[in-house]
Parts: sequence; C-alpha cells; structure tokens
Amino acid sequence: MNGLSATVEAPGILDHMTALSDPTRARLLLVLERHELTVSELCAVLQLPQSTVSRHLKALADSAWVVSRSEATSNLYRMVSEALAPSARRLWLLVREQLIATSAQDDGRLQSVLRERRSKSQEFFSASAGEWDRLRSELFGPRFHVGALLGLIEPSWVVGDIGCGTGEVAASLAPFVSRVVAIDGSPEMLQSATKRLADLPNVDVRRGDLESLPLEDGALDATTMFLVLHHVAAPDKAMREVARVLRPRGRLLIVDMLPHDRERYRQQMGHVWLGFSGPQVTDYLEAAGFEAIRVIPLPIDPRAKGPLLFAATATSGGPES
Repeated sequence: MNGLSATVEAPGILDHMTALSDPTRARLLLVLERHELTVSELCAVLQLPQSTVSRHLKALADSAWVVSRSEATSNLYRMVSEALAPSARRLWLLVREQLIATSAQDDGRLQSVLRERRSKSQEFFSASAGEWDRLRSELFGPRFHVGALLGLIEPSWVVGDIGCGTGEVAASLAPFVSRVVAIDGSPEMLQSATKRLADLPNVDVRRGDLESLPLEDGALDATTMFLVLHHVAAPDKAMREVARVLRPRGRLLIVDMLPHDRERYRQQMGHVWLGFSGPQVTDYLEAAGFEAIRVIPLPIDPRAKGPLLFAATATSGGPES
C-alpha cells in the first residue's frame, strides 16, 4: 500500500517542483504571497519585461499557485498559500526559506511600488479636498453613509418598526437584522407597505394600535418610531406600550419634529401634536421606565421644507437578558 500511495502522489509533487524550479516564478510567488499586484507592478518589482512576467504568471496560474481577478482594464494576481495542497504548501515553505535571504532588492522595489500607490491616492485627496463632498455625492448620492451605518446593528435582533407607514424604514432595516415586525394602524398604509416589503421574507407586516401593540412582552430587541409620535393621542401610553414589548435593555429610536407653529398640519395631515421638546420626550420616556435617554436635534437639510427634527434614543429598564 505504501508503494502504491507513493506512486499516486509522486506526479503531484513533481508538478509542484517543476512550477518552482524556475527562479523567476519563485520570486513572483514570494512577492504575490504578501501583496496583490498587477502585471505592470510586477514588472517594476522584478525588473523584467511584460512578456516574461505574463508567461510565468500563466504557468503559475495553470498549476494553481496564483489566482487573478479583473479590475477595470487590469488583472491583479495573488498567491493564496493557505489554499495550496498540503504537499505544495510544504514544498513552498522550503523554497520560501531559501528565497528570503536573497530577496532584498525585490523587497526594496516592492516598497517603491506600494509608495507610488499611496502617493497617487494622497495626491488626489490633496487636490480634491475642497471638492470631495460634492464629488462623493455625485458618485454615490448624498445619503449613502446613512444606510451603511445600519451595519452596526446586531444581526440577531428582532426590530419593531412602529407606525411603519409605507414600509420605507422596515425595508432599510431588513437586510441587517434577523426579523422586522412592521406595525401600523392604517389599512391603506399597510397595503402599500405589504407591496413594498413583499420580497423581504424576514419582514412581518401587522395591523395594530400603537397604544396596544400586537406583540408579546419582551418580543423585540429594538424599536423604531419615525414621524409617528405626533399622531399618537396619548404619547405617554404609547411609550409604556413600547417598553412592554422590548426586552430588558432593549433599544428605542424615535425620530420626530421639534416644536413648531404650523397649525395647518392639524387639518392637512392629521397631526395631534405640533412637535415635542427635549424635556417633553424625556418625561414620556422616564415615566415609561426608560433609561440612558438622549434627545439630539438632527442636522438641518437645506432642501427640507418641514420643521426641524430630533432623534431620541433610550434603553428599556431591567437587567440584561
């Protein structure tokens, strides 16, 4: 059996040895083990013509020593040493040990290539610092970072979107959490929300009164209330109900309007309250047993026509579950 095993394994070992027998290929691997580089960068490091570098890269790729990926018009190459077969890995460690002692010149040129990469980026930012906000907004939109910040939420959480409206907030939360329970009292709003959220299997849309939520005690890890509180007849009761459905040390986020004098909102949009001050919101939350309360005015959006907004955050009372 030992003889048969050696016969079967020998061709693989010989293939590995053949791939590493050329000094140029060994030098390429030593560089690509540490950094992902383009052909032109490798030419600069090894001081070899492109045709030579490309030929050796093809041989290494054919024998699974390197992998590549496309980026615009360039290909970037790297060695994934941990993905090598055990026999290839052992052989590489032996060869690598011998190469390190003679690689000082390649190392020096590699550092020069990396410095050039960094300097190009630094030159761009030095020249564009005054225009960076505009450029970034043109490329990615003015609010891309807001959605990305949702990645800080615990992925295991069940989050309630209380007063979900047409489901915009629930749709934003769904990719980042285990489950979203979207609740609203308006059948028309829920119809729109159901349509918007139809392709999100981890969103549960429910009809319910904000002062009597269709949830068990401690069912949620966090709750959002976006532009909802000014529609609620009894905000103090609503806060107690939210505290009930949150687990101990659960999180609450409220976004709503600061006090304003637009009386027409009562008739036009059914507003019960013309905004809330920080002390008002704090009183509601403290009375409901919330702790670590913060009420922060949100930055003014020059394009917005409505009243100023605030964000209030709080933690439900009780020991950590």
